[in-house]
Amino acid sequence: MKVVTRMGDGTLIEMSEAELRQDLEDGTQDAAERGEIAALSGDELAHLLDIFRSPYRFVSVAPGNEVVLSYDDPMIKIARLGVISSRVQSLQMYEKMLGADTIELGQFDYTYKALKNVMPFEKVELEQTLLLTTIPLLYGAMPNLGAYTQPDGPFPNPVDLLPKGKIAEARAALEGMVEAAIPDIVSVATAMYQAGADGINIDTTGAVGDADFLASLRAAAIIRKKYPGVGIEIGMAGEFVLGMHGGLTYQGVRLAGLYPHQQVALAAKAGATIFGPAINTNTKKSCAWNVARATTFVKACVEKAEIPVHANIGMGVGGIPCLDQPPLDAVSRASKAMVEITRLDGL
Repeated sequence: MKVVTRMGDGTLIEMSEAELRQDLEDGTQDAAERGEIAALSGDELAHLLDIFRSPYRFVSVAPGNEVVLSYDDPMIKIARLGVISSRVQSLQMYEKMLGADTIELGQFDYTYKALKNVMPFEKVELEQTLLLTTIPLLYGAMPNLGAYTQPDGPFPNPVDLLPKGKIAEARAALEGMVEAAIPDIVSVATAMYQAGADGINIDTTGAVGDADFLASLRAAAIIRKKYPGVGIEIGMAGEFVLGMHGGLTYQGVRLAGLYPHQQVALAAKAGATIFGPAINTNTKKSCAWNVARATTFVKACVEKAEIPVHANIGMGVGGIPCLDQPPLDAVSRASKAMVEITRLDGL
């Protein structure tokens, strides 16, 4: 019997059950070895096999097993479809048509550094959105430490310095970028929370490695101290914190090299209320391999977590093919696997 599935780049393929089973086993072993965590059990792999060999285009969880669906930057996703709408209208679509449980207001320049300059306008947009929607509304953006490099920022680019062997200079630049980013994140979060936002999303954390993660953690701690009741979501850029600096620590823990089950502990200590692990998709492997790998990482993360876990699912993370508009058959299988295998809190 042949099973129709996909590769990590979205290409449709056919696999035998034996090939499918082997990919599931290989995927979970890859995660277990890299993260030094437990692989999926035989029963869990058998359940994944059932999910992938389902003949139906769309699969789902049983009624009553649904989880919270949260979304980052919905208006950009609507715009990618070619639909012309305002940001407020896009968020209304997600709430009233697509069944979102939380929504996020963001700006097309999705970076805290840029957003601090347009806060008066963002407050107006936030107020309008709050008046027209019911579900929790977060305000979010990326730390994006790359925005602080020359020529747009004051610091030399570490990516240019490292190949030249200028290690000390690259590290100094990263440390300066951390100190510059923290007040920007805090000022934007303060303005939007005071304007009525239900929470703050520090999104795509770690995109510039350990310095990026450190800036997010320290900013979250400051926001939590200022506003004990604010919701703070920290969503990661990838499964592994790159050691762009290599020596940065938070509360005595070295940040470089951390995997999701280690990242979530620091996010909770910093004051986050939701953590979003992001597991990278390998486009040269099957969706089955990628989903088995992603669920292995997220399962370990959920087991260690003291705060809700909302795994990043879509467009090249969480076992989803790396496509701007991922196919529904792949998305539904990865989502069902995440819910039923990892027992997470949301997607």
